[in-house]
Amino acid sequence: MSNQYTWDLSVFYECFSDPKIETDFSELQNKLNYAKELVSAETATQELLENYIQNSEEISALSTNLRSFSSLTLSTDIKNEDAQMLSDRLKMTFMQLQMLNSAFIRLLKRTENLDKLIASSEKLSRIKFYFDCAQNDAAHLMDDTAEKWIRKMSLSGGSAFGELRSKLDATLMVDYRGKQIPLSAARGLAYDPDASVRKDAYEAEIASYSKVEIPMAAALNGVKGESLTMAEAMHFDSVLDRSLNTSNMEKATLDAMLTAMEESLPAFRKYLRRKGEILGHKNGLPFYDLFAPVARPGFVPKTYTIEEAREKLVFEMSKFSPELGQFIDHAFENRWIDVFPKEGKGGGAFCSGMHHMDISRVLTNFTGSFSDVSTLAHELGHAWHNRCMKGLPTQLCRTPMPMAETASIFNETFLSYEVKKTASDEELLTYIEGDLMENTQVIVDIFSRYLFETDVIEGRKTHNLSVKELKELMLDAQDRTYGEGLDPEIRHPYMWACKSHYYSSGLAFYNFPYAFGQLFGKGVFAQYLEKGEAFVPVYNQLLRSSGSGTIEEVAASVGIDVRSVDFWRSSLKVITEEIEQFLELTEDMV
Repeated sequence: MSNQYTWDLSVFYECFSDPKIETDFSELQNKLNYAKELVSAETATQELLENYIQNSEEISALSTNLRSFSSLTLSTDIKNEDAQMLSDRLKMTFMQLQMLNSAFIRLLKRTENLDKLIASSEKLSRIKFYFDCAQNDAAHLMDDTAEKWIRKMSLSGGSAFGELRSKLDATLMVDYRGKQIPLSAARGLAYDPDASVRKDAYEAEIASYSKVEIPMAAALNGVKGESLTMAEAMHFDSVLDRSLNTSNMEKATLDAMLTAMEESLPAFRKYLRRKGEILGHKNGLPFYDLFAPVARPGFVPKTYTIEEAREKLVFEMSKFSPELGQFIDHAFENRWIDVFPKEGKGGGAFCSGMHHMDISRVLTNFTGSFSDVSTLAHELGHAWHNRCMKGLPTQLCRTPMPMAETASIFNETFLSYEVKKTASDEELLTYIEGDLMENTQVIVDIFSRYLFETDVIEGRKTHNLSVKELKELMLDAQDRTYGEGLDPEIRHPYMWACKSHYYSSGLAFYNFPYAFGQLFGKGVFAQYLEKGEAFVPVYNQLLRSSGSGTIEEVAASVGIDVRSVDFWRSSLKVITEEIEQFLELTEDMV
């Protein structure tokens, strides 16, 4: 495998014996000690606050380098012991950061003339939203004497369980057709044009979970138990309330979106049943064919080499903005991307940004489908979002998860829109079907995950859920969302095991933000279609400001009311109309 398609982590450190690691650890601890001195004051002054903010920026840069080097290494080599040791060392550091943040909030709470201090300083005024959030968080501080021990115990609780799940996932080998392949590779076969390959890979994947289901269930119970404890300790009414607070999002916005999503489910079920009929299934679509390519007889969808994918992305995204096209080319050229699946590498895809260095790193598991090209567009959208925040104070770069999906979904939508313009009828069908596959995952499957997690958290209040219960809850959630669209006998009872999003005690309900991003991104794209090139700087400013206000405020800056069910209905209408187009195009195929 060419090094060109593995990411370059030497921008952080040359290796795990690089003496700079110890130098940075020492400097980081000195800055943490200085911050502790600052927050121990009885009351804040303007000078103290400015010094604290500056010191926090420096702490962020050092800790990001150390965390990125360890976590990114582990994401592609889960057995790397040096990376694990560095990650373990950092846990105590990050616990100190959490404690420091709480102490800072307590200092702000003790300061009577805080608003006046902020207003009289240009540096502090610039990050007023950060102070507003901190003052809001004052109502959710844990008991001062207990917080240290609660945070420390979480390292061997929810955090440890999340790591256990990652190791189980990355090392699980699947017995597929007499050979052992990584789980991520087996899941990638769901897109294979050969029906027997998809079916065999699905059955092999399902069978493989029996090897890890007990520790996976223990990990999930541990994480959700800690989520409940932390929500109570932080004076939230529920785990969901804590997640909404972290997202700077109102419950009214979530309710409006979920209402519109539920209304759209019958349309998705029509699509799934038609797809099942085309593929020869009479009782709904079996789970293993969710990602099956649909094409006219004799038509073979194009596959891409990674070089072709790069060329395609640069060409198409340059139509929106030459600067964006150049940025994508730069990401490939400078080895920002780890491209291919391999043993020890986690499944899926993500983008990790390093604000102080103005760089990102992207992980994908590219196998050559157009869906994989779209995934690259998605993750590089995150990287562009990071680039748009260049030069901002670190405190304004904490984009809440729902808003963090804006650029990624915009990229996907733009790419799909452009390739359809020159597509033949046969290609158009495959592109539309590809869109619908993705939208089904982000609307229907995400809704099922939201329902499942809600039920798991409710059940976890009284007991540890067994493997049998978890499988039943997952199948029930799939029934309530996919409904008759899926074959009731061939679903995926282990989706709770293969989705890492359930296993973070600090990020519960890591699901609805994806639906928000999908629909909000489409709403933003609709504005681009209406306003054209003039919208490009407005769009970039939207990305830049995404951490500078509540979700409702940032959305309003481009004329969107996310509390309105009608907004979400309008975004979903774009998808349901595409479903109708799919039904028309395939009427003669059943």
